[in-house]
Amino acid sequence: MDLTPYLESLQADLAAAAAPGGPDTTRAGELLGHALEASARLALLQALSDATAEITTKLHGPVVDVRLRGREADLVVSHAPVEPPPDPPPAPPAAESGDLARLTLRMPEALKAHVEQAAAAEGISVNAWLVRAVAAAASGTSVPPSPQAPRRTGRRITGYAQA
Repeated sequence: MDLTPYLESLQADLAAAAAPGGPDTTRAGELLGHALEASARLALLQALSDATAEITTKLHGPVVDVRLRGREADLVVSHAPVEPPPDPPPAPPAAESGDLARLTLRMPEALKAHVEQAAAAEGISVNAWLVRAVAAAASGTSVPPSPQAPRRTGRRITGYAQA
């Protein structure tokens, strides 16, 4: 979108408003119009940016952006990536009656360190991590991530910012 016609119209209106004051006032109006061009261009870009932000909030899906290319502003509509629905919570073990049993488990030191790191990465205790792993193994499924575990979605950031 070329903003030049809008700016030229603004300059012409300013010169026309100054015309009844005589040639000196008309010249001052023309000079003022040229001096205000950069400020008016920024104001128009801000208005476009605000409009696209408001439109984006109303669309519920597509994202409207203003992209500057030289002195021109382009309006671009893109679709935000759809996040997959969250994984269903793991099925509780079949024999969960509320009674707890104590079990002594012996494992190599290296494996213990690995389990501790995995549990810490998910923000849960070693016991909770082991119970989940054993329940998943008993049911024949893979170990689901903890609901508290942070999700990493990549490096792409979408949206808009306002100064």
